Amino acid sequence: MQYDYLVVGSGLYGSTFAYEAAKRGKRVKVIDKREHIGGNIYTEEIEGIQVHKYGAHIFHSNCKDIWDYINQFAEFNRYTNSPIANYKGEIYNLPFNMNTFNQLWGTITPDEALRKIAGQRAAAKIESPQNLEEQAISLVGLDIYEKLVKGYTEKQWGRKAAELPAFIFKRIPVRFTYDNNYFNDRYQGIPIGGYTQIIEKMLSSELINVELNQDFFVNKATYLEEYPKIVYTGMIDQLFDYRYGELEYRSLRFESVTLDRQNYQGNAVVNYTDAETSYTRIIEHKHFEFGEQPKTIITREYPKAWKKGDEPYYPLNDDCNNEKYRKYRGLAEELPNIMLGGRLGMYKYFDMHQVIAAALSLVKEEFR
Repeated sequence: MQYDYLVVGSGLYGSTFAYEAAKRGKRVKVIDKREHIGGNIYTEEIEGIQVHKYGAHIFHSNCKDIWDYINQFAEFNRYTNSPIANYKGEIYNLPFNMNTFNQLWGTITPDEALRKIAGQRAAAKIESPQNLEEQAISLVGLDIYEKLVKGYTEKQWGRKAAELPAFIFKRIPVRFTYDNNYFNDRYQGIPIGGYTQIIEKMLSSELINVELNQDFFVNKATYLEEYPKIVYTGMIDQLFDYRYGELEYRSLRFESVTLDRQNYQGNAVVNYTDAETSYTRIIEHKHFEFGEQPKTIITREYPKAWKKGDEPYYPLNDDCNNEKYRKYRGLAEELPNIMLGGRLGMYKYFDMHQVIAAALSLVKEEFR
């Protein structure tokens, strides 16, 4: 069969593009180096529980069009992301809200919390935050930074908080209400029965052929020669043989265990914010779907430095890496048959709704 497109990677970006291309009568080959479809949103049923194999994925969006789009592939429940933090046995609500402030300082009203934070801000004397540490202290004060930000962040990124860009902390909401909902978005939930079904439906067209355990780089020259257009969602630096050096990523190691008890921690996500605990969080998967199974499955997440052969999860978007990415992007623009997408191809931290939006943007451009 002659194909119109080769899609490298069966994650949400590649699958969305393949689905839309097939709707328009295009023939698509999708390859993935893993033994399963779905990329990092892949879920697997174990003991009747949908296990998020590559970390917690909670769908959220403010865009009704994106929410309606994803809901055509699965029914979503009412799950609300309300993680908690464990700091040396002390429990705090996340994101930072009036419950957190009460747990820390005993404050009752927003005015009391604001005065407490304002006093700590003034004492820190930070006028123009230059890094994550300064950004965090200037927003929430020293107490919250020391207990709930510093240890977790430095474990996650493998760098001192004072060496990380300030924008990372800006993604974390701070609110002066008793609201434990982590996201401010209007729409939020978990697909009942897991995420894998979504990708299965996206790739179910007879015009789409999926091949797993296929490494693009084993037959890179052949793929580039035989396919008129390629949607590439892998690492952009690897695509160009690391010509300008490796981009930096953070990787993760997951340690899952099945426990012969019904409830381990009482919440889907518990962050461990002290520096001494080697993992950043524990996920108890059944709580994403309000499960009552007799057993439970937990996963500890251990962040680690990325090296060749590891799965890259988070791009390190500092000035040096961003400049290097721009050089690679320039190389890609010289190849009109190559289209880059996803977190790795675009070297950008994406949430799921942003991945879909980016893929649909490519679809609009490609088929206009």
